[in-house]
Parts: sequence; structure tokens; C-alpha cells
Amino acid sequence: MGLDATGAGAGPVTVRRGVPAGAERRAAELYWDAFGRKLGPALNPPDKAVPFLAAHLNADRAVCALLDGQLVGLAGYQLDGRALTGGSASAVLRAYGHLRGLHRLLLLALFERHPAPGQLVMDGIAVDPGLRGRGVGSLLIEEVAAVAVEQDRREIRLDVIDTNPRARALYERRGFTVVRTERTPYLHGLLGFGAVTTMRRAVGTRGATEL
Repeated sequence: MGLDATGAGAGPVTVRRGVPAGAERRAAELYWDAFGRKLGPALNPPDKAVPFLAAHLNADRAVCALLDGQLVGLAGYQLDGRALTGGSASAVLRAYGHLRGLHRLLLLALFERHPAPGQLVMDGIAVDPGLRGRGVGSLLIEEVAAVAVEQDRREIRLDVIDTNPRARALYERRGFTVVRTERTPYLHGLLGFGAVTTMRRAVGTRGATEL
């Protein structure tokens, strides 16, 4: 699958399954750029968070966008109990220390989402800032949808926070509808957002804007 999402003189963006070998650090940097504001209270500082994410990626739980062989975007998903971002409780404690690590584990637990039967949970989209708005996110969503079809899932589910309206607009264009919004004002001061909206899309449907 490809998309001419670049300017003159550059090749097309292509999509593949899995994080390419050797691109784990780049994947972690993209992920942190997209979700660092959300994950910061649990994983800061960035110079520790990015290596931690890179070391504990489940590379086979992502679809990736490449431009001239370089990773420019990715979308993670949960399948068979494994998501894109890994790292056991003991790994967190080793990286951050037992005293501070326990607090971080409690924060990370707030982000855990488990699929219902027949669902594939998507773990957000991260795209290089220079390519945002050029259809890369749509390509990634459709590739996740293809994974869902192959895994006999009936729908894709995701969560989006209230401070990321651009992502929500993308999901709506790609056929996702709102299931519920959970307001969490008690978390606003701690995590920087006050509501989480759950959205879903039936497998086999496409957004209003075709690729």
C-alpha cells in the first residue's frame, strides 16, 4: 500500500507490518512525540522514557509508514494480550527505582485498556510532524483494519483524550463513532487531560474520505 504524501522529488509513503529491525529508537521517538504529554507523568524525563520505550517495544504489534526506507509513522494495536508498548512491572522498577517506580506503575495502570471479545484495540497513531495532514494516518488506520479482518475481529476500538481534537477528527473521518466519554476531572492536574472518549469502527467499513 502506498501514498504520494510527499513533495516533489521524494518517493511515496509505504506501509508495512511490524517495526523494522534497527528502527526501535526511531519508533520510540515518534511515539513519545505523539504521546509524551499523556505519558510524561509516568515515564519522564524524556531521556529515560524514550530508551525505555525502545527497549520494550513489541515490534510485531505495529503497522508502520516508511518514506525512502525511513520510519515516519506508526500505529500500535493489542492482540493476544500484547500491545506495541511493553515493559513489565519489574522492568519499570529497574529503570526508575523502587520508590519512584511504584508511583509510575500506578499511573501506567490508568492507561490500560483490554479488548472485549471480537475487538481489536488500537493504541493510537504517531506521525512525523513534517508529514501530518498528508494522509499517512489514514493509511495506518486502514492497515490496522486489515489486521483486524485477518484476526476475525468484528470492530476496532480506541480511546482519545480531550486534548487531542486533531486525532479525534481523523478517527471520525475514517469511520469511527463515539461510544462514550468518561470525564476524569480529578486527573486533569496530574495527567493534563480531563476526559477520555472511546470510539469504535466496524471492521470492513471505511471512512468518508477514500484513500
